[in-house]
Amino acid sequence: MTDAPQATPTAHPTPTTDASQDPPTAHARQKTLTAAAVDLGASSGRVLLGHVGPDTLTAKVVHRFANEPIEAAGRLCWDLDALWDGILAGIRAAAETAAALPDGSRLESVGIDSWGVDYGLLDESGALIAPPAHYRDGRTTGVMERVRAQLGDAEIYARTGLQFMAFNTAYQLLAEQPDDLARATAMLMIPDLLCHRLTGTIGAERTNASTTQLYDVTSRGWSDDLIAKLDLPRRIFPPLREPSEPVGTLLPQVRSALGVNDGLRVTAVASHDTASAVAAVPAEGEHFAYISCGTWSLVGVELPAPVLSADSLAANFTNEVGVDGTVRYLRNVMGLWLLQESLRHWQESGEQVSLEGLLAAAETEPPLRSVVDAESEEFLAPGDMPGRIRAYCRRTNQPEPTTPAALTRCVIDSLALAHARNVGLAERLSGAQVDVVHIVGGGALNTLLCQLTADACGRPVVAGPVEATALGNLLVQARAYGVIPDRVAGRALVRRTQQLRRHDPRDTDRWRAHLGD
Repeated sequence: MTDAPQATPTAHPTPTTDASQDPPTAHARQKTLTAAAVDLGASSGRVLLGHVGPDTLTAKVVHRFANEPIEAAGRLCWDLDALWDGILAGIRAAAETAAALPDGSRLESVGIDSWGVDYGLLDESGALIAPPAHYRDGRTTGVMERVRAQLGDAEIYARTGLQFMAFNTAYQLLAEQPDDLARATAMLMIPDLLCHRLTGTIGAERTNASTTQLYDVTSRGWSDDLIAKLDLPRRIFPPLREPSEPVGTLLPQVRSALGVNDGLRVTAVASHDTASAVAAVPAEGEHFAYISCGTWSLVGVELPAPVLSADSLAANFTNEVGVDGTVRYLRNVMGLWLLQESLRHWQESGEQVSLEGLLAAAETEPPLRSVVDAESEEFLAPGDMPGRIRAYCRRTNQPEPTTPAALTRCVIDSLALAHARNVGLAERLSGAQVDVVHIVGGGALNTLLCQLTADACGRPVVAGPVEATALGNLLVQARAYGVIPDRVAGRALVRRTQQLRRHDPRDTDRWRAHLGD
């Protein structure tokens, strides 16, 4: 693997602190920020050019690229070189697009968000020891079970508040080759690793660090006690960064390769993509739940402190860090995967179906005729999803959905019920009050799902923005430059500038019967 140009930092260099290189702050406000949001997903990445001002919030995709895993060193890995090339091309496109605008904008800041749990290890020279492993790689098989038997669920959850998943960073590190861990001087989560390639600085942005199951959600730092008990080297865990903290300026080699101005800076954002999405939830006040809805639905509430009760552990809710020290108390449940995989199966089987047509037809189908447990593991794998759904309905003595329209209605009804169950569970476990539910991400475009979620929850649903992750990325960058003061102002800006749709609940009694209320 060919490394990009690297600085030669010490084991834990801190971000640049020279005042001449610091971005403007609230004490030196600027009217509008022109920034690039790098948003990396598990199958693709994109770079958006954004403008953020007192009454301006725009995001335009200027570059897309694939994110396909590779086999390297006997394991499934992320192709960091391909990601790097895509990011550089995107930043270059953002700079060129900004410069071509009538107002002669100049790209000022870049922020990177991605999925959680995955990382790269650096050696003493700052070089990557091996390609970052993919969370779907099988090397962690059995590791989580051994750790849970060794320490007990209650002790781990009391410190980290994190749901148990076999691919959490803690178990990945325990599955590393001992020689690689011995050589490592820093573990960097994927956004931090890419920020290091851009700037040469080392740090761990807090929202992504909280997905490792090695972060103490109460003391808000690395869990030294847990790290020691797992016999992991403490030296590899970098200093923590806050969202909106400056990371640094571009390395000379990177700046030259991009052909960008000397003033372009890299800014830490809420680098876990869900944290960025929640930052852009257009909530007014504190009494809301959110659903970041796409292939998966992340259903939860925003809290000032974690919930670490035995009931929370039993419900497998997770406490991840958000902006301003908040906690994203949520559960990762099945989202539109059931419909996406059904659509793929039908199309590969030669059926002439489209998503728009299926949703329109599903609206005319009888409601709640057949429903499935959308969180069941039997629906996780790819394959004949319609066949599995019909088999579930037969097994549970429900009418079998025999047409694509009926099956689509079954899926949407089931997802709405799953959303409502978990909103209610988050409310009960946390003691939070939920007056409105916000759906952000791609699922906000699914009008039927949004309306049925409102019906099932018995609360209004506000749908949008679709580009919540990128907008949250941009809003956090804007805070570093003093364009907006805090997340409350950022959410107000989203409300003023983005297209939102409200769905009021209807016929809630029918849904309460299915929810057991």
